[in-house]
Amino acid sequence: MSAIRKTIFAAVSRNGIIGRDGDMPWRLSSDLKRFKAMTLGKPVVMGRKTYDSIGRPLPGRQTVVISRHAAIDHPDVRMAHSLAEAIAVAEALARQKGQDEICILGGGQVYAQAIGIADRMCITHVEADIEGDTSFPAIDPSVWQAEEAIAVPAGEKDSHATRFVVYDRRQA
Repeated sequence: MSAIRKTIFAAVSRNGIIGRDGDMPWRLSSDLKRFKAMTLGKPVVMGRKTYDSIGRPLPGRQTVVISRHAAIDHPDVRMAHSLAEAIAVAEALARQKGQDEICILGGGQVYAQAIGIADRMCITHVEADIEGDTSFPAIDPSVWQAEEAIAVPAGEKDSHATRFVVYDRRQA
């Protein structure tokens, strides 16, 4: 049985910020369209605060929420008490659906743990320094190889220009 790829998805400002006051500190409509296209049909893993900021399961995706205490009663949400448990649940869901990838969607604490075990990262680099209270871990170029980079000018519904980069973990 082939391995299920673990992919982190994040939008990160130049100064490493990913959130402010429980929300994203930008509007990136074109990035959200790409994100939806890349994650649709795949299991997604997120922390409870990220789930709460979205307010519902993402349509067309099985959602696994990590929380030590909270329980979310929704037919499209599975609960896990740790990142390891969430990944195991998401991988089982992926196999059931014939998918080869699970998507890790944050927030900050989840990214800090997941960056050590992820196989790939799809990072939208927001071309601005942003004030915020939640940050993304540093991307170590000795660990991560940028495979693809696309400059994306700000569209009419975007607050900033971005650079979308796919990073793969370097082989040891």
